[in-house]
Amino acid sequence: MTEIHRAVVVEDEPIARETLVGLLRDVPWLAVVGTAASGPEAVALIERERPAVVFLDIELPGHSGLEVVRRLSTPPLVVFTTAYDSHAVAAFELAALDYLLKPFGAARLEAALARVRRTLDDGGTAPVAERVEEALEGARGTPSPLTRFFVRDRGKLVLLWAREVERLEADDDYVRVVAKGRAHLVYLTLNDFEQRLDPLKFVRIHRKHIVNLDYVSHLHPIEGGRIEVLLRDGTRLVASRTRSRELRELTL
Repeated sequence: MTEIHRAVVVEDEPIARETLVGLLRDVPWLAVVGTAASGPEAVALIERERPAVVFLDIELPGHSGLEVVRRLSTPPLVVFTTAYDSHAVAAFELAALDYLLKPFGAARLEAALARVRRTLDDGGTAPVAERVEEALEGARGTPSPLTRFFVRDRGKLVLLWAREVERLEADDDYVRVVAKGRAHLVYLTLNDFEQRLDPLKFVRIHRKHIVNLDYVSHLHPIEGGRIEVLLRDGTRLVASRTRSRELRELTL
């Protein structure tokens, strides 16, 4: 028999709230046990109902979604809903937060619910307040260079320090992040990472590659005016002509 998980929807816009509740009624393993339209109302409702998952708007009257999470004695699994533009996607992915970018439809909700289901089936939730704060800083477009981020690995969250990342490689719709000899797939673009990583350490050498200079062993000129980048682990990457010129200027 399918276990039914209790859910709460927190959204200050009546139409958006009713739409989400309507979509969730079709999810057989979720039961919406209440809704709230403000931060203080949300805190009281969540503390009273103790849901397994909360769909939480970030911009709320009274308290923000972040403040709601901070005020909870035991935060449940949280799916954030936000009207931030697509710049927020990278910030939320890097913090490994489940989110819905408004307006969203059934397909996007289904993808978020798949993550929620896996987490609930594993019997866990993860502390989110600090990760939300970092994500919101990134979403507002004034972030400091990224020092750490999270990746999803077989249903678990793994913390990666930026200093441990050796290289990043574009892989279709994902980026392959190589750190400490392991590769992790992150659903972002290489441009997203380039905008957030420290440019003094992380250098774009090709449309498909970013390398951490701390892990570069040698730079070798090759035919065609290009430079081959040799990493400490033996990986060899060829920089594009444009990036090769930039690497030469970097090493002068």
